[in-house]
Amino acid sequence: MKAFDHPPVRGRAFTLVRADDLARVPPDVEAVVAVVKDPGAVWLRLLGDRLAAVVCTTGTPRSHVGILAASLGVPCVVSARVRGDLHGLDVEVDCSGEDGVVRA
Repeated sequence: MKAFDHPPVRGRAFTLVRADDLARVPPDVEAVVAVVKDPGAVWLRLLGDRLAAVVCTTGTPRSHVGILAASLGVPCVVSARVRGDLHGLDVEVDCSGEDGVVRA
């Protein structure tokens, strides 16, 4: 499900379980797509302008992560069914249609 309408964006996906995982994101990656399991992952705002999108495998559009993404103006897909590991892949997050879609 998409948290709100947003045009497609591209970035590199990183699986982030906790705030400490932010250190694993290389500093030269300008567009980070955060893949998280915790719909309360408000620490994502620490990525600042580098946060391009959020993909959460749990939660609803009204979860903290959906509200945070909306306030930051970055697309967010919640309750995402992710096949395989997106970590390190270039992806597109598209919230412009009826459903939120993540394309690797």
